Amino acid sequence: MLKAVNIHKSYNKLHVLKGIDLEVSEGEIVSIVGASGAGKSTLLHILGTLDRPDTGSVSIKDTTLESLSEEKLAQFRNQNIGFVFQFHNLLPEFTAYENICLPAMIGNRNMNEIQEKADYLMNMLGIYQRKNHKPSEMSGGEQQRTAVARALINSPVIIFADEPSGNLDSKNAEELHRLFFKLRQDLKQTFVIVTHNFHLADMADRKVEIIDGKIGNGV
Repeated sequence: MLKAVNIHKSYNKLHVLKGIDLEVSEGEIVSIVGASGAGKSTLLHILGTLDRPDTGSVSIKDTTLESLSEEKLAQFRNQNIGFVFQFHNLLPEFTAYENICLPAMIGNRNMNEIQEKADYLMNMLGIYQRKNHKPSEMSGGEQQRTAVARALINSPVIIFADEPSGNLDSKNAEELHRLFFKLRQDLKQTFVIVTHNFHLADMADRKVEIIDGKIGNGV
């Protein structure tokens, strides 16, 4: 599903990633852990095409990402990748339904199909009753489930989550963690999750630790 080979990334004189090799299989849930500043989020952004490595190669679904133009890369990202962030990143002026549908609308999908998929996801995630609510009218857990539905709307091959439960209380965090595994079971969804939550990290199929820009011993 995903293969990264010898990924290096520097910002000015700071060498953040120092030769990362990583493979993720279809339907696998992989957690990435490590101290603050170790390079976890930098790696996630490169794997998710939000940033490019200085050297090295990333491929998803046999597509080598560095060979794509910015326009083609954006199209590939829209069609194949979902994102869940710590602070939801929902657009405050739009309803939950509109936030969820936006990536599919950007991808010029059929509107009837978009509406059917959005309704299905909102029912599946238990937020259909919040369909016409704006983010400010929803709880933190409901906002994060809306963000998960948005990540799923284009049926991505992989979802990247950056501290997805970091802004949630323990109850909502636990529910979100269970949700990821339900999505893997029901939709065969693949996840790569950066987290400081030890419980979520240990629940994953595999735990990868980043130590000073390199991968330590996986579990």
